Amino acid sequence: MVQIGFAAALEHLHPRQAVELAERAEAHGFSGVAASDVMAPWVPAQGQASFVWNVLTAIAERTTGDVGPAVAVPTFRWHPAVLAQASATLAAMYPGRHWLGIGAGEAINEHSVAPYWPEAPERINRMFEAIEIITKLLANSAAGKDTKHSGKYFKMESTRLWTMPAAPPPILVGTAGPVTARRAGRHTDGILSLGGPSEKVAALFDRVRQGAREGGKDPDATHRVVQLHSSWAPTDAQALENTLRTWPNGALRFAKADLRSPFEVAQIARMIRPADARAAMVISADPADHLAEIQRYVDLGATAIYLHNTGPNQAEWIEKFGTDVLPQVVH
Repeated sequence: MVQIGFAAALEHLHPRQAVELAERAEAHGFSGVAASDVMAPWVPAQGQASFVWNVLTAIAERTTGDVGPAVAVPTFRWHPAVLAQASATLAAMYPGRHWLGIGAGEAINEHSVAPYWPEAPERINRMFEAIEIITKLLANSAAGKDTKHSGKYFKMESTRLWTMPAAPPPILVGTAGPVTARRAGRHTDGILSLGGPSEKVAALFDRVRQGAREGGKDPDATHRVVQLHSSWAPTDAQALENTLRTWPNGALRFAKADLRSPFEVAQIARMIRPADARAAMVISADPADHLAEIQRYVDLGATAIYLHNTGPNQAEWIEKFGTDVLPQVVH
């Protein structure tokens, strides 16, 4: 069955609230939790940006499902060795439950420690070199061996992780691009995307399978994960207001990776129209509309879907979806 989990957006959830909601989500049928790894909110109105590894640990302690960051960036704030240690520790504490989402990064989270902010091709190449380090470090440490690395972007002296899980966590690459999805299939366990038109998502899933075949792996074993933003409220008007107030960044129709400040994003977001928001995600009081969107990704071949409600009505949304949406999904 396709796993349908809760996406804890730490941009607008206090960490205690995120933990409480994760418990509530599990009680209402959600399978696990994907939590965002951020240094800043997208807009000041969101108001939060807690340390994801603390929150994931607290969530894992209070639930029984899967947990992972969507997504951590092992290129600026995190050296790959440090991220590997964090992930290995969580996987050792909660066997079989942790997955590691990795992305190329966004300036709003990374620029505070980056000497400069490179363009997308370099960010992607940095990410895959970091994945190489993480993969080798996990494998060699499990075998009782040291790892060292000298590459274009990273250097690492002989290093070993001493606290190790029985099995390494699956590594998923956050991407919306078919070329990166293919590389992810060759070098990792799968992808995590933000969805989109059916043709685009189907192409991403095909490319990750293709990459897996090229890497000598079973293409059907790839993780094909979607993080789905939407807005539900008791009325359509409230659902729209929630999105425009709390998650306007989701309606921006251009890449946001180069934006550096929540205040900058807020100024740009003033130009967003209701039609922009509705074009970007399902905004509806009718659970059937949300069910249809989830079912679309299930039918396209997603292996897991993490749902994010963009408004502040998180507890009410969890209960509504647990009753009227999740049980209706056809797997």
